[in-house]
Amino acid sequence: MLRLKVAIVKKMKILLINPPNSGRSIPEEEYGIDTIKPIFRGEPLALEVLAGNLRDHEVMILDLKVEPAALAATLAAFGPDLVGITGMTCEANTMVALAREVKEWGQALVVVGGIHASNDPDFFHQPAIDYIVVGLGKASFRELITALEQGEEIADIPGICKVGPGDTAQYTPRQFSMADLVDDVAPAYELVQRYRDQYILTSLQLDMGFVATAFGCPFRCNFCCIKGLTNGLYLSHSIATVLRDIALLPDIPVIRLLDANTFANVEHATRLGLALKEADLHKQFLADVRSDTVVNHPELMVLWKQAGLRAVIVGFEEVDDSSLSAMNKVNSVAVNSEAIKILHDIGITIIGDFIVSPSYKDSDFDRLERYIGNHQIDLPMITVLTPLPGTPLYRDMQADIRIHNLDYYTLTNAVTATLLPEKDFYKRYASLLEMSHRGARL
Repeated sequence: MLRLKVAIVKKMKILLINPPNSGRSIPEEEYGIDTIKPIFRGEPLALEVLAGNLRDHEVMILDLKVEPAALAATLAAFGPDLVGITGMTCEANTMVALAREVKEWGQALVVVGGIHASNDPDFFHQPAIDYIVVGLGKASFRELITALEQGEEIADIPGICKVGPGDTAQYTPRQFSMADLVDDVAPAYELVQRYRDQYILTSLQLDMGFVATAFGCPFRCNFCCIKGLTNGLYLSHSIATVLRDIALLPDIPVIRLLDANTFANVEHATRLGLALKEADLHKQFLADVRSDTVVNHPELMVLWKQAGLRAVIVGFEEVDDSSLSAMNKVNSVAVNSEAIKILHDIGITIIGDFIVSPSYKDSDFDRLERYIGNHQIDLPMITVLTPLPGTPLYRDMQADIRIHNLDYYTLTNAVTATLLPEKDFYKRYASLLEMSHRGARL
């Protein structure tokens, strides 16, 4: 008699966690300079995206950045079968601590993912963690859940590491493609509705929502950790998908397009700009763009201004060509300066990213201060050069790293030795931040 194997499908209770602000500050702890420590606050789009692809399960998002002491009560009240935790490099230690707390509570499986897990999965190869998602997880996390709900042994799911014996994460790398975007499934924005009034653009006190138009970046700046998400590919959502996701945030006036580079595919960005202009959504947009894209395609910036683009984030990084070359930035100061003029002429606000090196002397701080002032950057954002695990910069500087506690990898601490006396370095850095933000406008 032929026996058919029937899969028993179990609806799972899944808790997705955004960790609390957990980065530490050397200038504050060592020198009493309390104006540098960053506070990250914005909706957890990565978790909303994952949840959107799990609508046949009972899913809850817990944002510990908004309610940092809520984990124990949430575990008791919700009783999850599986807990997923995402986070940045400076949150990696906290992610492990959260995983341990979950295991102390009960028998829920623990899965971690996000940018640090994608670049340094070995870090999470620890007893409190059951699975690691490496790279974009919208499709692969769903595949893991499906295998678990059907009671199957976890097969070799590309991009999923089952934590087991040994010291390293063993998994099959995923060959990312458009299928990993799962375009036909929208983010579950409704799962953070109770937090929505906390997600604001602080400089204007405006509600702000996050939408992704693309993942990855085709460029290879040596300090950037984005490559780990898609193994270096640049994948764009369809125009219809982007318009749908924006429409799901009807009462949000400002939309941050949470891409590493919204305009990397100029043809796609042009079609998207035309669609946004035609749709007349009455939204304002913030997006990332490279300065060479502005210079080579000023008409694209004009189109997007007409479509509602209010501000762009531009990675200028440095103010001399030799430093840009050392970063593999593939750009120049002349192009940066030309882009600034074009954006000013169009009327687009400039949020300028700059990186100060631990090797900075007083003269380097002076030069950067003059550049920012002379070029009228509307909102300068200044970070400290940080070798993040998994990046080429980390491999190049590994022998020079003196602080290995990831809590300090906030991009506002020097984890290698400073050329100036450390206190002087942080005083100059704090002063530069204060000067930059004094006249900031957005």
